[in-house]
Amino acid sequence: MHSLLPFLYLFSTWTKGTWAVDPTMPFMEYLDDDHMVCLMWGFDNPKGNITFKLEVNTTGWVGFGFTPYGGMKGADMVIGGVGPKGSYFTDRHALGKFMPLVDDQQSYTLLSMNEKDGQTILTFRRSIQSCDDEDFPITAQPIKLIYAYGLTDEIKYHGGNRGTKEVNLLEYMPRMPSTNLNYLSALMDNITLPDDHTYYYCKYMKLNLTTKHHIYMIEPVIEQIDIVHHMLLYRCPSFVTEENDRPCYMGDMGDTCFGVVAAWAVGGGVFELPENVGLPIGGADSDLIYRLEIHYNNPRKEAGRTDSSGMRLHYTAQLRQYDAGIMTTGLSPLSSLIYKIPPKAPEFHTYGVCNTTLFSEILNPMPELQVFAVLLHTHLAGRKIRVSHYRNGTQTGFLALDEHYDFGLQQTVNLGHITTIKQGDEIAVECTYNTADRTNVTFMGLGSTEEMCLAFLYYYPAISITTCISHPNTSMSEDSTTSDQETIDEQESLMKNLPQIQKAYDDAFKYSVNANGTVREMMKTPVTCENSNVASASCKMTPAGIILLLLYNAIM
Repeated sequence: MHSLLPFLYLFSTWTKGTWAVDPTMPFMEYLDDDHMVCLMWGFDNPKGNITFKLEVNTTGWVGFGFTPYGGMKGADMVIGGVGPKGSYFTDRHALGKFMPLVDDQQSYTLLSMNEKDGQTILTFRRSIQSCDDEDFPITAQPIKLIYAYGLTDEIKYHGGNRGTKEVNLLEYMPRMPSTNLNYLSALMDNITLPDDHTYYYCKYMKLNLTTKHHIYMIEPVIEQIDIVHHMLLYRCPSFVTEENDRPCYMGDMGDTCFGVVAAWAVGGGVFELPENVGLPIGGADSDLIYRLEIHYNNPRKEAGRTDSSGMRLHYTAQLRQYDAGIMTTGLSPLSSLIYKIPPKAPEFHTYGVCNTTLFSEILNPMPELQVFAVLLHTHLAGRKIRVSHYRNGTQTGFLALDEHYDFGLQQTVNLGHITTIKQGDEIAVECTYNTADRTNVTFMGLGSTEEMCLAFLYYYPAISITTCISHPNTSMSEDSTTSDQETIDEQESLMKNLPQIQKAYDDAFKYSVNANGTVREMMKTPVTCENSNVASASCKMTPAGIILLLLYNAIM
């Protein structure tokens, strides 16, 4: 159950600060790190209208919308502003990196537009379930928001005044701000990078907190933004005792460090946990070694570059209600697997499964796990990721979905709701790849031109299990190098129906194995669309509606 504190905090702030501007829109996110673009929104119900208020620090034109891929292609957006001849506002859609086209049907209704104190402030609404083919569907899943703005009212190329942020609009999980400035630094020490396309480097260190604290925010520190692909901070088993730094995956004991404490991937930003949970650190674990792993992707093979990237772990001594954990699920990423994704495949599906009955050999009983956030991860061929949940052999729904996966926009996303995992439940991670432009097979492995299929699940209360992954028993498969569609389909079916070797590990590197796991059928992604007249209904929320909405988000 969520704490009521977010609701009480929001209620108290209606009378002050940014959120007091319009109590009908109780949710707020800055879309950029410099707080130049502020979005507020509210709605009566998931099948009605949604109202947005956008405040941007410019007196020029402003653009805002939704995008499947994180960029202009396929974006549904509005552009508006206050010009010399008055206000202007249009509903548009983008086909690529050029001027968005005006929609035939104007599905967005402008409610107000003004300039004040160097800001452009526009309020508008649309139907949540608009069925206009040129509008982007808003669902109860995280959605990529896109913004851009100009310094004048001449609508032209925005330069660097643009950005993307993924937010769950309908199941938003508000967080309380903190003035606590204490943080631990886990950073590389000016290492020199070789001219390798793919390079993994690890630093082993102690974090030296003698009493237990909670990490509540993870902040990436990226020095070489064009080559730092992803970063993971692992907790090591107690038998790893040496502090040093060296290339990763060299076959030493450091390769047993798999308890994820913090994660970041390209395109991600600061991630703050909900106010009732924190990642535990220090105390009885104060002598543990942590491994910072950074994957450097250097396609130009530049030599001699140095890097000191890493993470800041913001922590507090005021312990929160629950210890949080991060569990790695999906398909085993080990490059030693004989798992080939054929070339010339417009769609190829892979699966990794986790059956929590494995946990009983390591941990018994298992508490009910409450999943609240996820980081989805594939490499360059990835196009979709779906994480499904099964109970008693039947799929109950999806833990997470990204039908338009963007390699350059891999963010840890608060799901906005809680999914309960009970002992015996199963989790399956499905990745869809496109290798239509490749002439050779693609292997599972560490390089960006190889592939992964992983979902890092954020949950509470924390347990000792760190990893629950699988891979098909490829020793039972036949080798094939052809790439016709029939062979592609046969290869996909084979990989799905082979017995799955499932493994679960705990933080002491104890593990349990089931060599006869199965991949269950996965339901189609739910699509909800109802035709409606977007201008026919008012989106003004009553005070009672606001309170009910906030209570729903607070206690579900």
